[in-house]
Amino acid sequence: IADQPRIELRREEVPVLPQRQPVVVATGPLTSPALAAEIATLTGADHLYFYDAMAPIVAADSVDMNIAFRASRYGRGEGEGDYLNCPMDRDEYERFVRELRDAETIPLRLFEQEDPRFFEACLPVEVLAARGDRSLSFGPLKPVGLTDPRTGRRPHAVVQLRQDNQAATLYNLVGFQTKLSWGEQARVFRLIPGLERAEFVRFGK
Repeated sequence: IADQPRIELRREEVPVLPQRQPVVVATGPLTSPALAAEIATLTGADHLYFYDAMAPIVAADSVDMNIAFRASRYGRGEGEGDYLNCPMDRDEYERFVRELRDAETIPLRLFEQEDPRFFEACLPVEVLAARGDRSLSFGPLKPVGLTDPRTGRRPHAVVQLRQDNQAATLYNLVGFQTKLSWGEQARVFRLIPGLERAEFVRFGK
């Protein structure tokens, strides 16, 4: 951007939005009080909410491919399959849900504590697990359209990993947005069959 002659780059706080020209506002949880008030006035809203969600990423060569298998639901996609799948039987799934519910989360920010809200389309995985024993198996861990090649049957639940870079050396855990502490992410997510020795190159948040 700095090298573009038609773009003027200013590294300074913007407390007031320009009124006579189109403006794109891209701001986040550290928006200054002045700009937040300006946006609230412009939109007529009393409060602004920030939703951030990133799933953990693991190194592909740390996934145990004696357990995980490559496939897309119902055989859709190209080649061998677009996802790595970590199958769970009932006992493994129930243990994972218990540990996930009991795991330590990071402290909420002050504005989150006052009126906690979540974006329903992108819930933290532990919040979804707290809604019921089968919430995950009907949500991001649903096993439909997949067959475990070790058993020839559909697993009780499946954690899917999606390719995260072009070299296919990194995979993210699909649907695993989380507010667990980093230590708890490593502990709980390594309970997933195939990820017992997972190397986390980025934790979720």
